[in-house]
Amino acid sequence: MLGLIDSTLVGEANSAAPQGAAGDRVLVLGVGNLLMGDEGVGIHILRLLEHERPVAGVRLLDGGTGGVNLLTEFDGADDIVLIDATRDGRAAGSITFLQPEFVGDLPRGLGAHDFGLKDLFAAAALLGRLPRIHLYTVSVEEVRPMCTELSAAVAAAVPEVVHTVRALAARLAAPG
Repeated sequence: MLGLIDSTLVGEANSAAPQGAAGDRVLVLGVGNLLMGDEGVGIHILRLLEHERPVAGVRLLDGGTGGVNLLTEFDGADDIVLIDATRDGRAAGSITFLQPEFVGDLPRGLGAHDFGLKDLFAAAALLGRLPRIHLYTVSVEEVRPMCTELSAAVAAAVPEVVHTVRALAARLAAPG
C-alpha cells in the first residue's frame, strides 16, 4: 500500500536540488508528508541517503506528495526505487519489498498522495516511460498530524532501509 492520508498540507514535491543528475539510470524517490509523523518515513530515509557518498548513476529525489507532477523526473531512468509508508496491518516498522510489474500490481493505498502516485505510474506507462519499480514500504500504525518526528518503531527500521536501498541502487546503476 502506498500512502496513508490526504496530504494536502504539503502539496508539492520538495524543490531542493536532488543528488545526482537528470538522466541517471536509477532514481531513488522518497515520498510522504513530513508533517504527518510516520507518514513521512520515505522522506526521512531519503534525507539520510543524501548524507551518504553519492553513487554514480543514481539520483535521489524528495518527491514529497508531488504525484503526477513528478512525471518528468522519470526521463532517462531505467529503474525507480520508491520508498513510502504503508498502513497494512503489520507491526509498525515492518519493511516490505515489492517489484510490481504493472501499474495494477501496485498495492492499493489509503490516501490522496497514493492516488497521485498511481496516476503518475499510469501516465508514465501510457507514455511508454515507465521504468522498473522497486518499492520499499515501512508499516506504520499511527499518523500524527503536525508532527515531524517518527515513532520509535518506525525510526528503528530506517537504518536497514537506508542500507538496503543504497545497496540496491548501486547494484542497479552498476555498468553491465
